[in-house]
Amino acid sequence: MTKLPFGEVLSESFSFFFANLRLFFHLVTIPWIASLAIRIIGAALAHDSLAAVLVEKALDAVPTAMFMVAWQRAVLLGPNRVDRLPGVGWSPRESAYLIHLVKIAGITFVLIAAFIFTIGTLNPETMGMGAPPDPELARRQAMAAPLGAGFTISLLLALRVSFGLAATAVDVPFSPRLSWAYSRGNAWTIIGLLFLTFFVGALATTAASLVALGLMRGMLGADSAAVLVTWLVAILVSYAGAALAATVQAVIFRRLLAWREGAPLPAVT
Repeated sequence: MTKLPFGEVLSESFSFFFANLRLFFHLVTIPWIASLAIRIIGAALAHDSLAAVLVEKALDAVPTAMFMVAWQRAVLLGPNRVDRLPGVGWSPRESAYLIHLVKIAGITFVLIAAFIFTIGTLNPETMGMGAPPDPELARRQAMAAPLGAGFTISLLLALRVSFGLAATAVDVPFSPRLSWAYSRGNAWTIIGLLFLTFFVGALATTAASLVALGLMRGMLGADSAAVLVTWLVAILVSYAGAALAATVQAVIFRRLLAWREGAPLPAVT
């Protein structure tokens, strides 16, 4: 059984990303533009709609999958094996990757959607000190509690098996069941690695959004232009976070299975 060294996996992943920033900007260009277009169209069609936000996130999985396939191929096979710029076409490889992603994160997405619709929009005025309790809000919170617990559990399970996406990116038949089997003995290490990476990416995206919004409003004094630039920066930083997470997944896959192109996978015990 291979034991994953937490620090070495992080070090290798971050080193690869920062050593290949030029490659990152080359591969992310079209998916970045596509995600920005989805965000703008979603905001224009249905402002402040929970359903619209969820549909927007679901649609954004398409350009994200195109980018992650190309990036993980670069990590595992080298930049010359990316085949084509992500976003200029769609192949069975991207279809398999998206299906694999739905198998991993589909239940988590459904649970968070149900949680959001159950809670609804919270009014900050009703959450202040001394405010009378709202029976309807209390009822919705009680109904959402099991959904929140289910979401947390499904998120941990999804993190554990998500490294198998790297196998699909390099055309190795794989499934969440195989990811579960191969990760025995390293489950919490994998969960910790990916949780930390996604958490750092989320913090960086939030910080970049706040800084960009503050600068643009100070310079332009126009909310619409400031928001557009903020989206542009935030989406780019979120793609950088996705690239880091995809790198960690690829490194885990390679180390855990001692994978090399053309070699058979080790037997599942």
